[in-house]
Amino acid sequence: MSWTYQSDPVTERIRAALLAAGLPDTVVEVDDSVATAADAAAVLGCEVGAIANSLIFECDGEPLLILSSGAGRVDVRLVARLHGLGKIRRATPEFVLEHAGQPVGGVAPVAHPAPLRAFLDTDLRRYPLLWCGAGSHQAMLSIGYDELLRVTDAVETAVR
Repeated sequence: MSWTYQSDPVTERIRAALLAAGLPDTVVEVDDSVATAADAAAVLGCEVGAIANSLIFECDGEPLLILSSGAGRVDVRLVARLHGLGKIRRATPEFVLEHAGQPVGGVAPVAHPAPLRAFLDTDLRRYPLLWCGAGSHQAMLSIGYDELLRVTDAVETAVR
């Protein structure tokens, strides 16, 4: 694995958001793409389930952040039913960029233009260290489950 340090402004905002939340700057930048959970796990040398995907969905015109284990797919019908939500749809890349300020495949759980309603996959609790996108296809951050829950103000839920 090759680590680099050539941050862009988005990644720097994520670093600042971590520090502002009282967390350490754990952002790492790599030469290889980490745009998918499988790619990230391979580059980072961890289980794919320890990748916490920051997935932006659209629900009644509003963004919804679901932090989900890379080991499975989100059942949006289940999440909607459990939380009394309308239909949840996969957001377009433009919608994601507008509401997250970050590209699909690199969305971090923090540093969005405005706070996002968030849900955290309880399956992630089994991993002592989680890896999340950090604003680009070549940046990831590490964080514990409880810290991720706190910093995102997420609601814990089953997602599959």
